[in-house]
Amino acid sequence: MSGTFADDHAALRAASQPGVGLCTIVNIEGSFSRRLGAQLAVHADGSVTGSLADGCLEQELAREVATGGDRRVIRYGAGSPKIDFRLPCGGGLDILVDPAPDNVASAAVLAELEQREEARLTLPDPSPLGERRFVPQLRLLLFGEGPELAAMAHLGAASGMAVETHGRDDGMLALGQVPDHLTADRWTAVVLLFHDHEWERAILQWALTTPAFMIGAQGGAPARAAREAELVALGFAPEQVARIASPLGTVMHSREPLGLALSALASISGEYERRHPHHA
Repeated sequence: MSGTFADDHAALRAASQPGVGLCTIVNIEGSFSRRLGAQLAVHADGSVTGSLADGCLEQELAREVATGGDRRVIRYGAGSPKIDFRLPCGGGLDILVDPAPDNVASAAVLAELEQREEARLTLPDPSPLGERRFVPQLRLLLFGEGPELAAMAHLGAASGMAVETHGRDDGMLALGQVPDHLTADRWTAVVLLFHDHEWERAILQWALTTPAFMIGAQGGAPARAAREAELVALGFAPEQVARIASPLGTVMHSREPLGLALSALASISGEYERRHPHHA
């Protein structure tokens, strides 16, 4: 995996192997560009997996891991005794440096994540943060046709999302067929990209029964009104139908496939990040 949504698990994956150190942000004072619990793995050759800042902090932590010794929490930035090292944001970080993390525990967390389950990694003393919580990779389940489907699949994959497509033109869908052989968990976004909105009905009936964190569908005002009326007539309550995000995305009236994809993915990724237990 590569990209933004894979990076959250990359350091842990590396630290599940022997000989790799693990550094975890366990406290943030002020503003910082990474979330609480963000991690960096340091390999025996000094290379790193993951990122915490602009490269300077990574180099400093690689040197700390290389010295070995006991697990320790080190303050960087504001309030740090390391007067020759500053953070550009002006804030302060407490980072747990663990030269020899528990490989078995890391591997167990990864196994849970691969089963699309939330997982927790207990952080050892002297960490003030008791555990690092992980959520499954953002999954993008796409239905549709044409260049809009292709653009969103391409950009989603490039962003590190787990992308699955079911296209009208590739024989993977049938008109009126409910895709109840598929699953969508609470870390999945379901997106419908059809011009012929008759193809939506059965898919939306299925999607509204899942815990997907977002359901989106393209279409103008007449299509949206017809869609809502049909679903209510089928027995869905208005509040259930309101789960469908339409128009889709952060930029209204986007007409180009790439523009629509960027707009939709910005909205989807923001909603996913908001649900992360360490999003603050």
